[in-house]
Amino acid sequence: MKGEKIHRLLGTNFSLALVFVFCMILFLWGLEKSPLSLLPSEDQFVISSSACNYAKGRWVADNRRPLYSGFGCKQWLLAQWSCRLTQRQDFSYEGYRWQPDNCEMPEFEGAAFLRKMEDKTLAFIGDSLGRQQFQSLMCMVTGGEENIDVENVGDEYGLVRPAGHSRPDGWAFRFPDTNSTILYYWSATLCDLELLNISDPNTPVAMHLDRPPAFLRLFLPSFDVLVLNTGHHWNRGKFRINRWNMYVNGRLDEDMMRADLATIKNFAVHSIGRWLDSQLALRPRLKAFFRTLSPRHFGNGEWNTGGSCDNVIPLAGGSEVGEEESRDSVIAGTVNGTRIKLLDITAISQLRNEAHMSRYSIKAAEGVQDCLHWCLPGVPDTWNELLAVQI
Repeated sequence: MKGEKIHRLLGTNFSLALVFVFCMILFLWGLEKSPLSLLPSEDQFVISSSACNYAKGRWVADNRRPLYSGFGCKQWLLAQWSCRLTQRQDFSYEGYRWQPDNCEMPEFEGAAFLRKMEDKTLAFIGDSLGRQQFQSLMCMVTGGEENIDVENVGDEYGLVRPAGHSRPDGWAFRFPDTNSTILYYWSATLCDLELLNISDPNTPVAMHLDRPPAFLRLFLPSFDVLVLNTGHHWNRGKFRINRWNMYVNGRLDEDMMRADLATIKNFAVHSIGRWLDSQLALRPRLKAFFRTLSPRHFGNGEWNTGGSCDNVIPLAGGSEVGEEESRDSVIAGTVNGTRIKLLDITAISQLRNEAHMSRYSIKAAEGVQDCLHWCLPGVPDTWNELLAVQI
């Protein structure tokens, strides 16, 4: 019996030795045939999106820009944001693309983006700059051409125009060929707003600093990509006009009512960040982005005190961003250590003060310039290119 065990053991070792010798022969044959074939392929050295700092790079001239026509994209683009429909004569701002330093950005292609988003929903939730990004993406994926097949599915999300209002709180459109949905919902502060007396048209409004908008809480399970933004409504003028009162834990918070706006905004943004991160832990398929602040370029005053942005020379203040850190420390700090991705557009947009609506806005009053919103096509198209490559 003992000899039989030894015989089986020797047989097993001999078999393993044969396997080892065979593998070595294959290895040496492959090395002799093509030594480089055993090295990682060039594709394996491509830097992944997680290793790229997309906010560090430079603006470069590109004669393939713009990605769509401001004349042609009337189906999606608000006329007041299409500088091609205004008295503006110089459109050189349209001819630039952003090139990150340490990674390539593939050319945006609308059909490919929709295939990537097949059976998925992308939601923008934020202020009017978020609406600009939404309209920009609609123009980009359609190439600025009218598309009668696109379905208006706003009613699925309650995005219908209420009686007495000029527009709904957002829009949602579906591309039937890929079942891709792109939507926008207006929420300037990303806080839940609650009328305290629905029968009073002048009722104060509870602004719940620690509660996300009801729309977001309700429809988050149906989203695959979420892009949040806030920033330019955090001023006392907006608070007074909208009759917003600061609520925390469901109650009026007197300390917050007296606090400076930077403190209030920081509290609210971090609150929604913590809530969203907790939701991402339960929804691994959801990708969430927090876009940083879109810069204003008012000089010599504000929008209502003669502030202007008359420059029409592209990149007059430089073309490169070299710093590693975001210039929007509030949003960067909010996403730090969470599953939320930072869509950092602040520094790259800061270089483009020639690309605003400026004096050419259709709705502009005499002496009033828009140095907040952007001409489209324009800078928000780049935000969407940065978004697309990180989805």
